[in-house]
Amino acid sequence: MENTYKNDERYYKAKKQVEEIKGFYGNLTAYIVFNIALLVINLVTSPEHLWFFWPMLGWGIGVIFHGMKVFNYMPFFGENWEQQKIKEFMDKENLRKDNWT
Repeated sequence: MENTYKNDERYYKAKKQVEEIKGFYGNLTAYIVFNIALLVINLVTSPEHLWFFWPMLGWGIGVIFHGMKVFNYMPFFGENWEQQKIKEFMDKENLRKDNWT
């Protein structure tokens, strides 16, 4: 029974990871399409002033952080950090409960 639970947990974790990857690629696709559209609009309406770089830069930073999170490359807030914080909060909650009993 316990082995089945572990397999189910791994399945749902893997499924969640796949959904996150799909979300990232959707974000990346939208980033590329919209920034090409903004480039065209910029070059057609005011080629002397290239403003399309600013939204591309801002959104690009967001896409980079999204990719780092999805592909587990977060040097500061990785999966181990998250698990450690969860454990820390749970331990603090247990201490509070123990103090009230």
